[in-house]
Amino acid sequence: MNNVQNIEHSFLAATREFKSAWENPRNTRFELPAPDVNKVVSECYEVGKPVHLTGSMVWDMELKKAWSPAKYIPYVVSRDHAWGRDSYDDDTEYFVREIDAKAWIIEDTIGPVFEEVFISHKERRVIFLGREELKTETGETILTNGYQPLFHVEHGVSGTENAPLNTWRIVILTENNDPRYHQPFEEMVKAGGLPGFLEIYINRDLNVPLNRKELFTL
Repeated sequence: MNNVQNIEHSFLAATREFKSAWENPRNTRFELPAPDVNKVVSECYEVGKPVHLTGSMVWDMELKKAWSPAKYIPYVVSRDHAWGRDSYDDDTEYFVREIDAKAWIIEDTIGPVFEEVFISHKERRVIFLGREELKTETGETILTNGYQPLFHVEHGVSGTENAPLNTWRIVILTENNDPRYHQPFEEMVKAGGLPGFLEIYINRDLNVPLNRKELFTL
């Protein structure tokens, strides 16, 4: 663990950058309702065996998803590669990643997304800051292709250890606030249940079969 943290790689600096982007009225932002994970599991799913998720479990999912997003959000990310992981004595971590991801609003389009990733274990938050270019492990500079605007995302765990909430918000760096980007997130909310990555974590990592309950209306 490093005793001295590069200010450019600090979680505090990332928090400030995310906050500035979030408060910029020209950018497009969306925050998903934070689900009470166990309440949603109880109300919306049939489970193969009893399960109770703790805040530590949800945080474990967030850490795994940050490093290997293609495993936990395969419906968005088709390829991932992360490198340059460093840990610091304030219980934070930093690394960078390159992913191939579906465009938010352009159908049938996949492109490269470059991100710096900042983790605070104390706060149980992960901040992803979109970048136009990155340095590879060999020092080569790689560039995105501009297929969509850059975006920043914040994932986290709040609530209590026995009743965790899973938080998620995004700010897209648009020239002007663009409601078209709200649609995919509004559809997530309308679908109800847990986010797909939590379903995958419960099914695979916790080995708990999970199926959505059928809803009947008269």
